[in-house]
Amino acid sequence: MKDELVRAMTKDGWVKAVAITSTGIVERARQIHKTLPTATAALGRLLSAASMMGNMQKIEDGSITLQVKGGGPLGTLLAVSDAEGNVRGWVENPQISLMEKHRGKLDVGAAVGTDGTLTVIRDLRMKEPYVGSVQLVTGEIAEDITDYFARSEQTPTACALGVLVDTDQSVKCAGGYLVQLLPGAPDEVIDKIEAGIRAAGNVTEMMEDGLPGAAILHTVLGAFELEILERTPVEYRCYCSRERVTRTLISLGEKELQDIVDEGETIHIDCQFCDHIYDYTPEQVAELLDELRRED
Repeated sequence: MKDELVRAMTKDGWVKAVAITSTGIVERARQIHKTLPTATAALGRLLSAASMMGNMQKIEDGSITLQVKGGGPLGTLLAVSDAEGNVRGWVENPQISLMEKHRGKLDVGAAVGTDGTLTVIRDLRMKEPYVGSVQLVTGEIAEDITDYFARSEQTPTACALGVLVDTDQSVKCAGGYLVQLLPGAPDEVIDKIEAGIRAAGNVTEMMEDGLPGAAILHTVLGAFELEILERTPVEYRCYCSRERVTRTLISLGEKELQDIVDEGETIHIDCQFCDHIYDYTPEQVAELLDELRRED
């Protein structure tokens, strides 16, 4: 099953929803960052959420960044999505694996922690990005996303996220859904959604049973007539390039560049999202320094 986002709306106009199949995305993140299972699950949930939120934003050339700092052993987690839902991410301490009290379940909440915040940065291609931040509730990611929408954007939202790690530590399945009420929705709509979520059960189990995103939405919103609006293929995608890294290097300024030249050693710049390494010899840095001085 290929990774994709499915956007839908109920025909009564009160509910919008998006679901993601993100197994390939999360497996690629696992391979890049060499994550152990709990780190895989935590980062995978955040990547899935960022992808859905980026796609729902629908701002051309816009992006969304989710940053989680919970004070747990995983440290900081980061996920960045473009306007289509292509996403990249990073976890500070990937070699973390904690098991929950319940047998066989990864303890994502303890690994992430709750002594900190979820920060959402929306780049809407305006002068300044929109930044919202809320205290973490459980560290399980989905509940924290739900709470963010309620507190920061006043949008009633149900979020479910899941990552199932196989016995060989690869990603067996990953994905989730977001369901949002539109303004003015009557109480009976809320009741139907809550009943549908309870009846549908665990999103990870639905994915393990082979349900694609559209089928998951039809299951959760079974009490409504549902219209599928769009299907979008998505992937783990890093936008780093030598040109971008060079611009960052130049931004360090004349003194820093001169120090690099004086040390006389090749520097290695590692992209945190895809692990690609960019090498710059002292001679190449000297050329950048000359370019910077000419501009001045």
